[in-house]
Amino acid sequence: MGTPGVLVGAVQPYAWGSREALARIMGAAPTGEPQAELWLGAHPRAPSVLRRNGIDRPLNQVIADDPIGELGAAAAAGFGGELPFLLKVLAVDQPLSLQAHPTRSQAREGFDAEDKRGVPVDADHRSYRDRNHKPELICALQPFTALCGFRPPGAAASLFDSMGIADLSPAIGLLERGQAALALRWLLERPPDVAAAIAERVAAACSAPGPFPEERRWGARIGERHPGDIGVAVALLLNLVRLQPGQALFLPAGILHVYLHGVAVEIMANSDNVLRGGLTGKHVDVAALLDVVDCRPGDVLVESATGPCFTFRTAVPDFSLTRVELAGPQRFAARGPQIVLCVSGRVRVAGCEIAGGQAVWVPAGEGELDMTGTGLVFRAALGGEQPMAAPLGVAALGG
Repeated sequence: MGTPGVLVGAVQPYAWGSREALARIMGAAPTGEPQAELWLGAHPRAPSVLRRNGIDRPLNQVIADDPIGELGAAAAAGFGGELPFLLKVLAVDQPLSLQAHPTRSQAREGFDAEDKRGVPVDADHRSYRDRNHKPELICALQPFTALCGFRPPGAAASLFDSMGIADLSPAIGLLERGQAALALRWLLERPPDVAAAIAERVAAACSAPGPFPEERRWGARIGERHPGDIGVAVALLLNLVRLQPGQALFLPAGILHVYLHGVAVEIMANSDNVLRGGLTGKHVDVAALLDVVDCRPGDVLVESATGPCFTFRTAVPDFSLTRVELAGPQRFAARGPQIVLCVSGRVRVAGCEIAGGQAVWVPAGEGELDMTGTGLVFRAALGGEQPMAAPLGVAALGG
């Protein structure tokens, strides 16, 4: 069985990232370049480094050497000897791509199909990087804005109609008949020159006053960043969601979304399968996106932390996320594997001292997990049948 150790995450410098937010959390000087995501986990593309007993090693290698000792027998068997979740801190300064994620069966089929065609796994034009699904949950650290899930078709039709763009008439007609899936397909399958013209008109209309002012403001900003991209029109089919600190949003497979702005902690299944429909310089695969997207309108369910220790529950076995406002000693039920991230303050977790932007790897094991100190902490663990994080009460742990 392994022992706890400090985990050093990998920063991803994507162009949409903030130049200051992650640096502030980590207590570091800004680099002057965008810093979009801090990855904490064992994903082979950017594994965290585990500092244990004076030795630094990539976490994915540590787990591969002893999957049962690090993950526990059940998790090692159930998830193929791999850590099933990836924890991130997102710092979004500019809108991300228009995207959705596949179910596990869709991922397997898509991955195998691209393999059969001989597309290298690391190719820029590859859509499926692995055979795993990618549900995700995002919890705001600062106000966080997103477009996600389809708004009622009638409302989308009204928004489009208010722009006075004749070229949108076919999409408006489909939306008025409740056919959001066909409206989406119609927009995404326009010839490139027609799509670019519609996108420019939508962006210009969004810059003018009118109904749906917040949606228009974001439409104008998206259009300015991605001129001529039909994704600006598709984004307006989605619900505008604003998360306040401590509020979380769960996105299962198939939910079309665009993260717009803010800082948040995100946990997801250990996958890199992102199917994009626009608003990006990366690979866009409209056919693959249309195969997985769920166009059914519905309310976006936002869950709020209701106390200093709150677990956001999901139906997936891959992960759970607990938000902890730590103010002194606290003891938790522990089975592991777990990653405990300190966002602010200074805390001691399983004997390891960490501060903002630092984390602790807690391998599998029966017993209790001790935390002390003062700060905001997030605890990533298994979901499903695994025991959720529940405080056992204040413990006399000492310093």
